[in-house]
Amino acid sequence: MRTRVKICGITDPDDLKLAVTLGADAIGFNMFEASPRFVKVEAARLMVEALPPFVSAIGLFVNEAADVVAEICSELPFDVLQFHGDEENKFCRQFGKPFIKVLRISSIDDFAKVDDFPDADGFLFDAHVEGLYGGTGQQIGWELLEALPESSILAGGLKAENVAAAIVRFKPFAVDVSSGVEASPGRKDVDKMTNFFNAVAAADRSTT
Repeated sequence: MRTRVKICGITDPDDLKLAVTLGADAIGFNMFEASPRFVKVEAARLMVEALPPFVSAIGLFVNEAADVVAEICSELPFDVLQFHGDEENKFCRQFGKPFIKVLRISSIDDFAKVDDFPDADGFLFDAHVEGLYGGTGQQIGWELLEALPESSILAGGLKAENVAAAIVRFKPFAVDVSSGVEASPGRKDVDKMTNFFNAVAAADRSTT
């Protein structure tokens, strides 16, 4: 099975074009204003509208007010919402869109939190860094990932140098990368991105 790839933190049309050309299955747009990868609605709209068929637009939110999420969703045709903060299941499901819940993992017990989100369409597992919500470049301890559920989205410190090993060992449904393919926060690096996709493809070939 082919591992899906989500490129998160896209802020620039050229980076978007590169990600799509390389074969991204999903693009994450960060609507969290405190993030260095935050993108304004006007800029996000142009990029979302430029996406070809079968490439999903993911809207990322962190502890945002419900009315703000609803307003942004009315302006941007996101396919899926991703909640990266302390949101509860009832909050996440109210917007009438499929949603991914991000769980930050610091111990094996954190995987049990999936039971708190019966309406989630998927779970993204990221490293826990106190006070930060993704894009940290920190890895989840691989000894913890032995408990990775099936059909998971794996994030946290992935880059070209380690993503193949992670895929072969843990077999996630998808991988998510942001800082691991950046030249600077919010801007992607052509070589890092290309090498990342090549590594994912190589891992898939080795497990077929």
